[in-house]
Amino acid sequence: MLPSSQVAREIDGTATEVLIQAFADRILVLVTQLGKVGNLIQATIPETIPLLPPPPPDPSQPNVFPLPVPPPSIQLTPLLGNAPSQRLHTLHSLYTSQIATLVWTAEAEGPVDTDRRAVVVGIALVQSAETADTALTDHDLRRVGYLYTFWNLFPYRHSP
Repeated sequence: MLPSSQVAREIDGTATEVLIQAFADRILVLVTQLGKVGNLIQATIPETIPLLPPPPPDPSQPNVFPLPVPPPSIQLTPLLGNAPSQRLHTLHSLYTSQIATLVWTAEAEGPVDTDRRAVVVGIALVQSAETADTALTDHDLRRVGYLYTFWNLFPYRHSP
């Protein structure tokens, strides 16, 4: 079982906090740059679906470990709030899928065999300057990589 944890770091000049709170039936992960819960999305996946291992590191960057690939069978359910645009909806879905995959991977690596719990993700991020554009920006995609950096800061995580 994942213990409750909180960490704060600056990302691209913006204070960002990540909080993880484990409950018996699900895990809550809040990612905020605005000091509030934001848009809540629940991610679930059937127990029978195997998690894919992360891809191997790039030989040219041996200290950079790739994120595990989210399974295509993840089901995302909006619980509270909504993204103000289709672009941000897509971005929140991407972040939620990746965060849930990291949580499930961490639980699978743990010493105790546990049931795969639902992951509820709250996202409240400062919007990038390119909000009028409908495509995901390089900045948006870099934020996914920052999630892995945060994940490895938590004391219960093993080094990859």
